[in-house]
Amino acid sequence: MVCGTTGWYSKCKEVEDYFSEKNGSLLYTSNFSIGVNLFFNINAYVAKLLGSHHQYTVGLQEIHHTQKKDAPSGTALSLAQQILPFYPNKKEIVNNPSSNENELSIISIREDPAPGSHFVTYKSLEDTIEITHVAHNRNGFALGAILAAEFIYNKKGIFTMQHVLNI
Repeated sequence: MVCGTTGWYSKCKEVEDYFSEKNGSLLYTSNFSIGVNLFFNINAYVAKLLGSHHQYTVGLQEIHHTQKKDAPSGTALSLAQQILPFYPNKKEIVNNPSSNENELSIISIREDPAPGSHFVTYKSLEDTIEITHVAHNRNGFALGAILAAEFIYNKKGIFTMQHVLNI
């Protein structure tokens, strides 16, 4: 199975155990875009670098088309989950602007046309560091899904796009 849906991760261990028990194959991701998956690695690295520099606050913004049902997106939640280990004071992800130091804010915007944009901002009184991924169309998502399907063919086990891209 190749799965790109989100919202089921609270059952992730149960699903992985099922596929392992059945000697099956599962490849799941919150986003199939090659660029987004490289962006995930960049985000994790920047969070690690800046997490110990307490003068930097961190926040996320994501923009998607108006037909997108979830807010925040699975991609934004994946980015937030990568940040949390390096910001131990952040106890909760919220989907609104917040100045509460215990909350990691995601701002979700829905407008057309917008295949998907994600911004992670680290801000201090002295400067701002921002990393950005902007999808120009949906082709990158389709290409990633095809690569994932080709990768998992004749394999057994649990995989992610990190395996597909060897990163």
